[in-house]
Amino acid sequence: MTSFDSSPSLTAWRTLLALAVVLVMLATTGWTAVRHQHSPGEPLRVAFTAWERGRIGVRHLPDPKGPPKLLTSFFASLTAGQRIGLATAYPLVVGNLNGAPVTLRYRANRLALTQARDVEHRRMTDTRLSGDGREQAGRRMHRYASMLSDGRQILAFDPSGKGRAAEVFGDLDHAQRVSVVVPGVDTNVLTFERTERRYTAPVGMAASLYDAERATDPDTRTAVIAWADYTSPAGLGVDAAIGKLAEDGAVRLSALTAALPGTSRVSLFCHSYGSVVCGVAAAALPARVTDVAVAGSPGMRVGNADQLSTDAHVWAMRDRDDWIQDVPYLAVGGLGHGADPVSRGFGSRVLSAAGALGHSGYFQPGTESLDNFADIGVGSYDAVSCADGDAACRSGIAGSGETGVGEFGRA
Repeated sequence: MTSFDSSPSLTAWRTLLALAVVLVMLATTGWTAVRHQHSPGEPLRVAFTAWERGRIGVRHLPDPKGPPKLLTSFFASLTAGQRIGLATAYPLVVGNLNGAPVTLRYRANRLALTQARDVEHRRMTDTRLSGDGREQAGRRMHRYASMLSDGRQILAFDPSGKGRAAEVFGDLDHAQRVSVVVPGVDTNVLTFERTERRYTAPVGMAASLYDAERATDPDTRTAVIAWADYTSPAGLGVDAAIGKLAEDGAVRLSALTAALPGTSRVSLFCHSYGSVVCGVAAAALPARVTDVAVAGSPGMRVGNADQLSTDAHVWAMRDRDDWIQDVPYLAVGGLGHGADPVSRGFGSRVLSAAGALGHSGYFQPGTESLDNFADIGVGSYDAVSCADGDAACRSGIAGSGETGVGEFGRA
């Protein structure tokens, strides 16, 4: 057993509480979540198989899982017509290749979305499906149609399983600062955006942060990515209490940050279970990732910030009405995600979340939580507001407001 409190009696109480929570999960949504939570399957797998057999002239196509630098070099060696030809022939592959030109990925994903929309449109009237199946097809068809709206920049799209996606706000190729929003449980293609409670979904979160960053520092070229490109837990079941999906997501997050174009600095904004993903990824993140900020975190699968093994600044916030504070912060036999990131002993820079409206309101315009995220996103560290009202969370940070690539330490 791993505990992050020195009191034996308190440790025992928390352990019993954690086990009770797990038993409730198992009795309700737990095993269902495990049984029905599938990783992406057929469409992308079939597309990758076709790509691996393909050629361009006499050349074999490169390994789609190869290093981004090699993929970048491959696409740079092609003519514009050849690049477009590959995006047209293999849209699902090109649209998800870290290292492929960003604008080519946008183009490929529009084609992939169009094909997926047409498939779901046919399924809406397929009498072989149940009524629920046809209704689900209709929901997905409308989601894809929305993602095809003019001006949208879809960086990743996979219709397999429950679906994954990522969208860019701003000019990613020329950004000086890039922010990546990493959402939590129940993130899939249908929850990627919402009309009601807009700022609780990845697209709304990212759009809100992008607007706030531009208002905070209009002179800094920024881009924000709504990154729902990992398989998240379905509900608060067993998957949400263990780290397997976070480990898989961390690999994908590290690959994304390593393959971003240009020399921008990168900040991660990780909500709820997304903070588990960021915690697991921290040690493997490239040096360009200068900030990891978590909100409403159930833990980062470590006992303190030093164990993240990153030179990035580690920030944390939690609204006083966030129910996540009632989750036991410990780790027992793989269950639980470790210490509380806003606790004094963790060692993060604790930010004010005033106005955040509970667990899902951290990106709501007009809140100190969003303002703090925006300040971090543009590098205005001297402007952030600390949870305790003093300047403790800002101490020891050099280079406030600077842009361009460089490494910061947490001290």
